[in-house]
Amino acid sequence: MRFGALIIGDEILSGRRKDGHLAKVIALLSARGLRLAWARYAGDEVQALTQTLRETFATGDVVFSFGGIGATPDDNTRQAAAAALGRELRLHPQAEALIRGRFGEQTTEQRLDMGRFPAGAEIIPNPYNQIPGFHIERHFFVPGFPVMAHPMIENVLDTHFAQYANREDYVEESVHIAQGHEGQLVAFMRELAARYPRAALFSLPSMGDARGQRSLELGMKGTRADVAAAMAEIRAELTRLGLDFVRT
Repeated sequence: MRFGALIIGDEILSGRRKDGHLAKVIALLSARGLRLAWARYAGDEVQALTQTLRETFATGDVVFSFGGIGATPDDNTRQAAAAALGRELRLHPQAEALIRGRFGEQTTEQRLDMGRFPAGAEIIPNPYNQIPGFHIERHFFVPGFPVMAHPMIENVLDTHFAQYANREDYVEESVHIAQGHEGQLVAFMRELAARYPRAALFSLPSMGDARGQRSLELGMKGTRADVAAAMAEIRAELTRLGLDFVRT
């Protein structure tokens, strides 16, 4: 199971707003023993966004999409998703009921637009203000506001993907290698990654302190058994090479 994140909005690309989603979705996944495979940023321009969504739909991955599902002229995510799938936008009956329940006599066609999703979509409950998101073809579309989006994604994970959660068995472990650099260990890292395909190796170099001394954090993340075995090999190889290291 691969998870991706798509963060939408011209305001993110221009720097007027900071992305508040990427770190949170990583944390929500990690808390369940899952990890993010990729992330993309996209603007609001409908043709470019449609092409981006065609590409993400084609991956078959689970994708969490943030932003652009409101009712203002710059909210084009619903339209782009429908175009990418070749489907019509239709007013979802549950979304209509929620919107009418929220606004009552002040319900307008513009507000009902927030309930028009690609045909075949289902709603994602929004506990903050009841205006739902939607999901279709393994894509889960939520608003750009973190106060709404993050509880909605948490609900999606615990409702749709609870069977994939492995809170107890997913671990990360690493060592810090003083005066180490990746060039010494590239061949070993490739061999190690091939031996443990279900785990993920990570290498985080430091380019040097004030005295020009480089260091390296090297580790694994995955199931407890794989990480324990891989880290034992890492420590043995560092000892063989005479490199000083400490556990982090």
